[in-house]
Amino acid sequence: MAFVRAYLRASTKDQDASRARADLFGFVEERGLKIAATYTENESGASLKRPELFRLLADCQPGDVLLVEQVDRLSRLNAEDWERLKAEINSRKVKVVALDLPTSWMMATAGKDDIQSRMFDAINGMMLDMLAAIARKDYEDRRRRQAQGIAKVKAEGGYKGRPEDIERNTGILQMLKAGMSWSSIQKATGCSRSTLSRLAKRLTEAA
Repeated sequence: MAFVRAYLRASTKDQDASRARADLFGFVEERGLKIAATYTENESGASLKRPELFRLLADCQPGDVLLVEQVDRLSRLNAEDWERLKAEINSRKVKVVALDLPTSWMMATAGKDDIQSRMFDAINGMMLDMLAAIARKDYEDRRRRQAQGIAKVKAEGGYKGRPEDIERNTGILQMLKAGMSWSSIQKATGCSRSTLSRLAKRLTEAA
């Protein structure tokens, strides 16, 4: 029996990766299905370093459904990495269904050997490639505009970088002084390991 596995992703820890959860559950309920498991992570769609996505694929059996809100939740990868991810999906015979890709919707309920299903699978594959390419272009365009904006402000002498969260960092420094583990501090504050490393170095230099 095929299972529906929902994948929820956001790019940063400031974003709510589970925001689309209600839409995904509503989609499967309308079709008389149930979501067997959800996999949530805050990682960039432009990277293959996504533990929860690959845990989902490892849990899949042939015919299972990988359900996403939008194709860009699955991929903002470059062409080479997208081919690698597709190869992994195809090798496990997983069906990708995205709410923004209507050609994929019937894949959620179609049988394995249905001729019409195989025809729609081919069409869906082409549409999936197209939307993945659009998602990548959107990602690159936004990065380019951001870089251009920063370069312009720098040229005008106004770019100072992201302002430091002094209150949070003061608290982190106190936690480091108290001997708390990095993992505990990350859980308590949501800071990155690079921030912890920088503050730990600052603490060492001040000692």
